[in-house]
Amino acid sequence: MSFLKRTLDNIRPHVTNGGKHERWYAFFEAVDTLFYSPPDVNKGKTHVRDGVDLKRVMIFVWIAALPCVIMGCINVGMQANEALQAMSINEIQGWRGQLLGMFGIGVNPDSLIANFFHGFWYWFPIYVVTFAVGIFWEILFCSIRGHEVSEGFFVTSILFSLIVPPTIPLWQVAVGISFGVVLGKEVFGGTGMNFLNPALTARAFLYFAYPAQISGDAVWVAVDGYTSATALSVAAASGVEGLQAAGFTIKETVFGAIPGSIGETSLIAIGIGAIFLLYTQVASWRIMLGVLLGMIATSLLFNLVGSDTNPMFGVPWYWHLTIGGFAFGMVYMATDPVSASMTDMGRFVYGLLIGLMTVLIRVVNPAFPEGIMLAILFANLFAPLIDWAVVQSNMRRRGKRYV
Repeated sequence: MSFLKRTLDNIRPHVTNGGKHERWYAFFEAVDTLFYSPPDVNKGKTHVRDGVDLKRVMIFVWIAALPCVIMGCINVGMQANEALQAMSINEIQGWRGQLLGMFGIGVNPDSLIANFFHGFWYWFPIYVVTFAVGIFWEILFCSIRGHEVSEGFFVTSILFSLIVPPTIPLWQVAVGISFGVVLGKEVFGGTGMNFLNPALTARAFLYFAYPAQISGDAVWVAVDGYTSATALSVAAASGVEGLQAAGFTIKETVFGAIPGSIGETSLIAIGIGAIFLLYTQVASWRIMLGVLLGMIATSLLFNLVGSDTNPMFGVPWYWHLTIGGFAFGMVYMATDPVSASMTDMGRFVYGLLIGLMTVLIRVVNPAFPEGIMLAILFANLFAPLIDWAVVQSNMRRRGKRYV
């Protein structure tokens, strides 16, 4: 038992319910859980078969998303500052400009600090609204059911804030996360009982309910009146030739210096998060590998078939990996342990299905160039069936040993 845990056990009898000491105890208990294995097990519907508890799992995912937050803020600010400079506007408008002006930060796309803080004040309000509204619904449902408030929403909140455009209205953020939490999770019993990813459910709702604020060319750069197409939309319209003509390069897509959702553009940031999740064994490598192999195999098949009318048939697999939200979805969304498959073989098949469906939607469906979101939600529906098939196959194989 850790020194911190022994200390907490000694002071616990002196903690009063609802007092400030109880809040400090909860804080230090979370710190202890982060660095040491807890001696007890999870209570309630969720169960983690490991020497960790739900709190540590959620904290690890939250930490893994931080590189995407940092790179996302830098890219949002850089895109906005470059657009303002191109429009010969020398100051940032609105309350963000006033706030940044207090610290001497202006329009300077060559300054890392200026880019980060300009982008930060687009991401942070989205995150605050997401967290406040989502935690309200969590507390409400837990109070009605008499359950403890789960740490699961910490992950949902940060992931949802990273998969929306920086210009999305905050009231739509509130509506979207309400739909995702209430109808995507709480109506099924809360954390551990949902069969759909709540963050993706919220974004899918916004896409179909308010398409003008979640798609198109005017929502990705945080400057009024400025339009810029994403690399994925350019590829859907004119293929690899269009990407090269528009000035997109693999290097830009790897670093994340392209328009897009806040946290989905940088393959480097996503890769850092993936390494951390795999090292801590929070995410399944089988799912990630399955998604990647499914995407590569399907894109190679379309490259082989070819098309004279659809330029997406000729887009190589490495462009599919670096543009759009494929990498982010593969690392953070597809590996959701609640909505994904549970068996080892099932996870690999589940990942293959996501990779296949992503490219299929991107290439064949001209009205929806981004396919990873719908592919993951589609695979979520089939995850129980995949696990059932794997279990039945194992039972039949073992039964033959005794015939």
